[in-house]
Amino acid sequence: MSNYQSSLSGDFAMSNGHASHKTSTVVDMPKNNLPFVDTMQTNNTSKKSSENSDNNGDENEERGNWGNKMDFILSSVGFAVGLGNVWRFPYLCYKNGGGAFLVPYVIMLFAAGLPLFGLELGFGQYVSKGCVGVWDLAPLFKGLGWAMVIISGMVVIYYNMIIAYIFFYFFASFNKVVPWSTCGNEWNTEFCEVSTKSNSTLIYNTSESNATVTTVTRPAEEFWLNYALGRSEGLHDMGTIRWQLLLCLLLAWIVVFLCLIKGIKSVGKVVYFTATFPYIVLFILLIRGLTLPGAMNGIYFYIVPRFDQLGNPTVWKDAAVQVFYSLGPAWGSLHTLASYNKFHNNFHRDGITVGLINCGTSVFAGFVIFAVIGFMSHDSGMPIEDVAAGGSGLAFVAYPEAIARMPGSVFWALLFFFMLLTLGLDSMFCNLETVVTAIVDELKPVYPNIYQKKTYVTGICCVVFFILGLPMTTNGGFYMLTLMDEYSAGFSIILISMGETLVISYVYGIENFMRDMMVMLKFKMNIYWKICWMAISPSVMFFVFIFFGVGYKGLTLDDYKYPPWAEFLGWGMVIAALLPVPGYMIYFLYYKAHGTTWKERFFYSLEATDSWGPALNKHRAEANYPLIADESKAGIASNGFNKLSSVDEQWQPPPKMMSNGTTSPGYAALANGDYEMRNGDYNNINDSYHKKEPVVSEHDSVTLSRDMPLSCNSESSI
Repeated sequence: MSNYQSSLSGDFAMSNGHASHKTSTVVDMPKNNLPFVDTMQTNNTSKKSSENSDNNGDENEERGNWGNKMDFILSSVGFAVGLGNVWRFPYLCYKNGGGAFLVPYVIMLFAAGLPLFGLELGFGQYVSKGCVGVWDLAPLFKGLGWAMVIISGMVVIYYNMIIAYIFFYFFASFNKVVPWSTCGNEWNTEFCEVSTKSNSTLIYNTSESNATVTTVTRPAEEFWLNYALGRSEGLHDMGTIRWQLLLCLLLAWIVVFLCLIKGIKSVGKVVYFTATFPYIVLFILLIRGLTLPGAMNGIYFYIVPRFDQLGNPTVWKDAAVQVFYSLGPAWGSLHTLASYNKFHNNFHRDGITVGLINCGTSVFAGFVIFAVIGFMSHDSGMPIEDVAAGGSGLAFVAYPEAIARMPGSVFWALLFFFMLLTLGLDSMFCNLETVVTAIVDELKPVYPNIYQKKTYVTGICCVVFFILGLPMTTNGGFYMLTLMDEYSAGFSIILISMGETLVISYVYGIENFMRDMMVMLKFKMNIYWKICWMAISPSVMFFVFIFFGVGYKGLTLDDYKYPPWAEFLGWGMVIAALLPVPGYMIYFLYYKAHGTTWKERFFYSLEATDSWGPALNKHRAEANYPLIADESKAGIASNGFNKLSSVDEQWQPPPKMMSNGTTSPGYAALANGDYEMRNGDYNNINDSYHKKEPVVSEHDSVTLSRDMPLSCNSESSI
């Protein structure tokens, strides 16, 4: 861009009875100049400080930033690409029309997945806050952020238990032969049978209702149920804690804590391995799978299109759900990851890149899985549809059994389960960091040095979640895990996600949001994003929610049907996640909102608070927001701000509203990153158009009406 035009129409509506004051200023600015600030010659020290902070160090030293751009990209890939890409997508693809399933999958990706992914990345990056702090945009809906935190909290409890299972299998693989390859072990029953072509009819009939053969089981299944889980008869019979699982769970939490001990700085380095290693293993497993007999039959079964399935609405629902849960909007993790970006990071490009990588990984993993499944079908004589499975059945029964049939099975088992570990840990890091970041962000006003104590907060969270996960180490623990997996992040995620898009589009205003994004990106996002955020994405989520409600059936696990009290417990998890939304609305309206009537309080609560906007004053000036008075001295200095442009005076904070209604002396942000002393209504240097922006107290409501958005010469291509 050679130049751009910025405008601000400030409509300051004081809900406590003050008269409204409206100003409107339009300024043509040359490239690299900030709106509403003077351009002054600055000293070389200030320039050098600004360059170093933007390019080589943290832009926000107090809160921290990613070490470099790849830290964020790999962390986002690690979060989006998880266990579901390997053990859920391939099964859904085969079940819902093979290659034809890619049609609804890609449509749902561009209709809901990418728009929501991009929205949350931009949302978190703009204000440099987690999923709770971002809702200064419309404080009445801050409960949406707390709902995301609760969901992430519930998920990490059972998700780390899955990682504990993977650790269990990983350690069990250190044998001469993998222990689930044979019968005759202490955990096996008299019904255990290793399937071969000679007895394939018997094994095949295990899925039928013929009572004479229903008791035949496979060694991998008995290892999983009888030895790994020691599974009881139901949720009513929790049994005792299994010490092997307890130690594996403890190890899982220790690993997570150590990787998060320095927050994003440590995670940003760990993901260089955990986010890339799975691709290396998948490629190795694919090459190995293709050399096995029957592999091409499995791949053909996976990709052959059955277009008649596209008329089934369940196929479209499964596609939407897979895209939705794989990319992970409404969990709060995307806000959190993006909040550590530098202000002008191109989240638009990053979102598209990560979304397409996630989609491609799912498809690629399908070839890896079904090549081995085809081999197992060939070796055992069982039909592929009886071998194929999804979820834990694939990760802990079907695929391990296929590996057991390979030469060098121990090596392949270690490689496979180590890959699952890296996939699971990435997602675990992001979900736990979401909870921790939300806590420290909200405690910041009360404990100013909380960021320095973040390690302690992380440790406390790990201990609490470990204790809450102990019931899942018992004999009945897998029933509890399945219950939490089904209810903790199902209905609630869809409603929260739909509410997020509607609040941003219609309460805050889609034009305001698009303009905010333009300030960061330096170009205007395509209308595709606007249409999706306003209409298409909420409609897709509404469709999925209705389908969930209409097609709801009681929860089952194999032949076990959960009792009504267990389902009641599950719905309690849904309510627990959603309760903060109306709860915080009531709290804010009653205790926080200002106004003499409930109507005034309501409209006050819909307006962005005075803390909404970029975290640093140099970016607030760029985006036409009033400077904040609570930016610390260290924080300003670290971002290239010279406290005084030309005089050696002691630093003072920006202007504050005094008790008598007047403002204290403060400083105006300059284009070169300096501050200039200002005491009057106009700056001293060029008062022809630099009118000082009003600064209000925390009790006043500020609405920045930006009816004349920035006009740019470039526009995004998508």
